[in-house]
Parts: sequence; C-alpha cells; structure tokens
Amino acid sequence: MSLRKKWIEILHRAATGSRKMRTLLTPVGLLFFFAAIAFLVVLALWVDRLLGFPKLFGSPWNVVVSVPVLAIGLFFVLWSNLHFLKVKGTPVPFNPPPKLVTTGPYAYARNPMATGVFLVLLGLGLLLGSITLVFIFTPLVFLLCVWELKAIEEPELEKRLGKEYIEYKKRVPMFFPWLKAQTK
Repeated sequence: MSLRKKWIEILHRAATGSRKMRTLLTPVGLLFFFAAIAFLVVLALWVDRLLGFPKLFGSPWNVVVSVPVLAIGLFFVLWSNLHFLKVKGTPVPFNPPPKLVTTGPYAYARNPMATGVFLVLLGLGLLLGSITLVFIFTPLVFLLCVWELKAIEEPELEKRLGKEYIEYKKRVPMFFPWLKAQTK
C-alpha cells in the first residue's frame, strides 16, 4: 500500500472513529495548523531579512492594503467554521462534520476555509511587508494545499461520503466560485 493510500486510510479511520478519539485529536490538529502558519510567517520574515528584501509597503499603506484582505480572509474562515460547527464538525480533518456541508460558503466553493487562509496569509504578508510571504510562501501553500486536497482529502471524502460528495465535487469549484466546475 502506498504512503498516500495509508494516509487516506488513517484519515478515514480517524474521521469515522470514536467521538472520544476525534475530540482528543482536534486540539492537536489545530495546534499543528497554527504552529505551521506561525512558522511560515517567521520563516518568510527571516528570508526577507537574509536576502535584504525591502518592505513591500511603508506605513500606513501596509495597513491600508492589508486590512481589507485580512478582513475578507477572516470572514471566510469564520463563516466556513460556523457552518461546520452547526453540524457538530470541526475544520480538523480528524474530526470533520458527520455529513456533507453544502450551505453558506460551501454552496459556492468546496474549500472556502482554505481560500480564507490563503487570503489571511496574503494579508499578513502585505501587513508585514514581506515579499517572500506574498510572492513565494503563500503561492507555495496554495499549491501544496491543492495537492493535499486532490491526493488525500478528496479521496477520503469520496470514501466516507460516497456519491453525494462526488456529485457535489462535479458542480462546486474547489476554491473560487467564478471558476465553475464543468458538468457533463
């Protein structure tokens, strides 16, 4: 069995396992996520300094440009989480909602929470004036996220939710509502 298939199986077992285990894994998943984001921001600032990159914007323009991006990103993250919490799920793949969520932002994009996270990273990069965070690490996180979703999360969702998820995937785009999925 390939590493990818093993990871899908581990994720599936955790997502369909006991409520107690999922509840225990949730804080670990959240801690890992926030630690990874913090590490990425610190790493980007370090690389900027190491390479002698100038700030993208001086004050107050960094705030003027970044606040709307951060606000929109946080809005998507919170709105998405609210719809997960309504059905007793979390954003952590080990403790997902027990059923497919297609309301709120999920009616327009399959991964609005990830879209929000990308916008938050971009907004932080703009706020901190980090060329590396804006032009290297945020696009890299986006590409890694697309790969992880396609290779691991979506196959697990298909396994757990079946035809309902497959049909949802056909009609709802991955991240951006204006990039409508093509149905045949």
